[in-house]
This record gives sequence, structure tokens and C-alpha cells, in this order.
Amino acid sequence: LCTGSYLDMEKTSHWFYQLVRSSWPHVPQSNSWHLVFQPCSQSYQFWLSRGKGLTVEMLFRVRHFDIFVVSQLADAQKSHSMWPETYAAAEAKFFWHVARQVPCESLHLKCLQVFTCILRGTGFSSSTWKIEVMHLLTTISLSGWHRREFAWQLWDIMAHLYDCLQLKCLEHFVLGSKQLPA
Repeated sequence: LCTGSYLDMEKTSHWFYQLVRSSWPHVPQSNSWHLVFQPCSQSYQFWLSRGKGLTVEMLFRVRHFDIFVVSQLADAQKSHSMWPETYAAAEAKFFWHVARQVPCESLHLKCLQVFTCILRGTGFSSSTWKIEVMHLLTTISLSGWHRREFAWQLWDIMAHLYDCLQLKCLEHFVLGSKQLPA
């Protein structure tokens, strides 16, 4: 499924098509459902119909622990595909881990919402604020994320971002992080 050292989207898509096509007759619903394949550049789509129809789109991804690479077209003008990384699973597990430890009145997610909503359009992405909050959740005691400390939490997030801007370095929280809990 590779071309050189990269996973090839077209080969992967063709492999998936062959796999589904050869397996479909063995599925009990194949007698009452009609299956039509619709390959596209970034994913694989097929149409299931039985009276009304249903489009199913498969987005390919490769998992390495909680880091995934996801199929996506590199550029509208380019014909080749790339597989960018996504850390959503690792980040979700981190927030789940934190949620089990913080007091029930914790406002860590409110801090994240404040920054992503109020500062939208300022050049900072929501993932920047998420990284900031994740860094601070590992450096500030989880018992310190109370309502009465909300203004200080916002200040700490801004101060940390300011320091990162001065150093011209905002380290990704998941990649190579020594703060990420096992």
C-alpha cells in the first residue's frame, strides 16, 4: 500500500474497494441492500440503497498509539495525497484523565472556551489555546482550578503564551511531552 516510504492513498483506496467488494456477498443484508462504490480523492464513499439511499464515507487513518494519520488531499491543485497527523484521541484521553481528578466545579474547560470564542480571528487557532490549557493543567495544581481562581487561570494562560511568543517556541503538548501522563 506504499509508494516509497509513504502510504499511498490511491493504493489504499483500491485495496479497500477490493476488500469490501469481495466481502459484500457474504453480508446477510447484501440480498436486500444495493451497494455502489464511489471512489473520491480524500476518502472512500459507497452508496447503500433499499428504497431510500444512504451514503457512507470512509476516511482512512493509521494509528500509532493515540496519534493518527488521516487521509486528506494535500492541495486542490495537486494530484497526490498526504496523511497529516491528528492528536485528537490523545488529547481527549488527557482531558478525560484530568476530568476524573479535578474538583467538580473546575473551570478549566471554561478557560478554554473563553479563549477560543473571544479571541477568534486574532491569528491564534483553537488548538493553540488547547495546548496552553493542557500545559497549565499539568503545571498548576488541579485543586487550583476553582471558580474563585478563574481570573488567575486566564492570566496564567496569557502569561504562558506570552513567554512562548518571546521564546518563539510553543511546544506541542502531545509530541515529546514529558508532562503527558502515561
